[in-house]
Amino acid sequence: MAKNFTLEFTAEAADQGKMVREYLKEKEISKSALTDIKFKGGFISVNSQEVNVRYILDNGDHVRVEFPLEVPSEGLMGEEIPLSIVYEDDYLLVVNKPSGMNTIPSREHPHGSLANGLIGYYESRGISATTHIVTRLDRDTSGLVLIAKHSHVHHLFSKQQKSGGVKRSYEALAEGTVHENEGKIEEPIARKHDSIIEREVNHEGQYACTLFEVKKRYGDFTHIKLRLLTGRTHQIRVHTSYIGHPLLGDTLYGGTKDKISRQALHCRELTFFHSFLQKELHFTASLPEDMKEVLEKGRSF
Repeated sequence: MAKNFTLEFTAEAADQGKMVREYLKEKEISKSALTDIKFKGGFISVNSQEVNVRYILDNGDHVRVEFPLEVPSEGLMGEEIPLSIVYEDDYLLVVNKPSGMNTIPSREHPHGSLANGLIGYYESRGISATTHIVTRLDRDTSGLVLIAKHSHVHHLFSKQQKSGGVKRSYEALAEGTVHENEGKIEEPIARKHDSIIEREVNHEGQYACTLFEVKKRYGDFTHIKLRLLTGRTHQIRVHTSYIGHPLLGDTLYGGTKDKISRQALHCRELTFFHSFLQKELHFTASLPEDMKEVLEKGRSF
């Protein structure tokens, strides 16, 4: 039987006289979560007695918050898809996504997405959850993806993302020789006016900043490491193309498929603060075989 997601706290002397609503806000439980608890089957109790958010706390009160059971979004079907799970606990998952897999279903690819696989995985284990994908990757980008198992956990990660606390670094293979050993690409990005997919550097776009460093130069391409300081759609692909070094395989932004059949981009490292374990976690994922093969065939200098 599926279990509700619950949180428990003990009120301290400084909390005496606070309403439960104020106390839970300080615990970073959102207003929308409290609304769901009220109308969708959850409850709040103090010392094992159900209360409403206007209840006044005393020092030492035991507060328990039980969230409503979550159900998958309508139309999102669970599928039996092998997932490369790097880490899992009661709150989150870290998955190494292969290239060629959508993060969420699309009109062109309604099945086989990471989201479909997650729902199938949850269903097979009796986990009551829908998909809360914190860090998305393009279909043809491989690497680490952070997934929250509950909307409250997703809420905490969203706040952490906005403050720059969720850090990702990528490795990519770019056309030509990148001469600078390291650098910063700080150019705004907007949707291209005649495309629903393609983005471009545009002074009317949103601020975007990418840091890069060269790992190794080859005869006609460069192995680079990149870190995003913002998270715009296609940011790395747009920025590398803008400086004259589109990614190998990325035909949308000027690359060629001579060496690899998809954009040579991989999310290699993921770092974040785990609010429930109260510590920072760090994960890495080795380069996939197609990118390794390009490097092995390349001539470094």
